[in-house]
Amino acid sequence: MRQQPEKSLRQRALEYLSKREYAAAELAQKLKAYASETDDIPALIADFRTRGWLSDARYAEQMVHARQAKFGAARVANELREKGIDDHLVAEAVATLQVNEVERASEVWRKKFKASPTTREEWAKQARFLQSRGFTFDVIKKILNRHAEDDSPEDYS
Repeated sequence: MRQQPEKSLRQRALEYLSKREYAAAELAQKLKAYASETDDIPALIADFRTRGWLSDARYAEQMVHARQAKFGAARVANELREKGIDDHLVAEAVATLQVNEVERASEVWRKKFKASPTTREEWAKQARFLQSRGFTFDVIKKILNRHAEDDSPEDYS
């Protein structure tokens, strides 16, 4: 049985990038496990950026697109910061998410809860759920108060 030759760091990086977008810091972290003392990860990352194969802006855009249906701007921003994305790219992502934050929060709420909160405990439970999804308290208040008004008894008279 023939043994496979060891993959180069460049080959591994290309394999990772062929599957999905990566932030530069995230890709560098993944490659560290396979790097030897002679490997220069920062130079490899810089080369990939120069060639356009690696882009933090593209990664941030992809992350926003993938997460916007389930999460609020605060949660997405936190995830981007954890991946090492620059603050100006995080600010751009948050700005695009905040445009329709109330509508997205309303849809997330609607999928999880079928009825408006009738007690303080239910209100708190629903608020905690939306907060865990990364929506701000102002947005949460708008959503829960809007749905409480929609279900008010005056609507049925």
